[in-house]
Amino acid sequence: MNGKVIVVQGYLAAGKSTFALALARELGIPYFVKDTFKSALCQSIPIDSREVSSRFSAVTFDAIMYAAERLMEADMPLIIEGNFLPAGIKKTDEAGAIRLLVEKYDFRSLTFKFAGNINVLYERFAAREGSPERGKANMMFTMPTIAEFETFCRNMDGFDIGGEVVEIDTTDLEKVDFKEYIKAAQTFIM
Repeated sequence: MNGKVIVVQGYLAAGKSTFALALARELGIPYFVKDTFKSALCQSIPIDSREVSSRFSAVTFDAIMYAAERLMEADMPLIIEGNFLPAGIKKTDEAGAIRLLVEKYDFRSLTFKFAGNINVLYERFAAREGSPERGKANMMFTMPTIAEFETFCRNMDGFDIGGEVVEIDTTDLEKVDFKEYIKAAQTFIM
């Protein structure tokens, strides 16, 4: 097998989903964006609190891992996007679960790690939090303080599944050459 997986991971409001969607279109390969996957799973389920939303985040991760494994069994390339966490932060070691699949199916991995200035990302996060396109399934229900937001983001710094890693600072989106990163992904997938 010579399968390949691209993981788009990192801080909240750093542009991960937008990049993952553009990447999937350019590469013509399947993708799973955690927030939109969660919204699809929860269309018929009332999400009325952070606790309920968190439980469905765990269910969403499990569902993405199930679907990803089916593609890996077929030796198909794929993209997985989300604010995945390493061991010790949540009940599920999301980085470890992804790494296990990569190793089990002998896939090569490329991780795009998104980060940026916490103050700038917090402003973006606050602006999108109340937007209708965010959907109830992905709402925080109470706005975190900037310190809480920073802690959550920094918890993702330990994400590591091995393979190639490309770090992207999206503090100023106008200065990010996304075409360059798409080319890197195209080279990786070939």
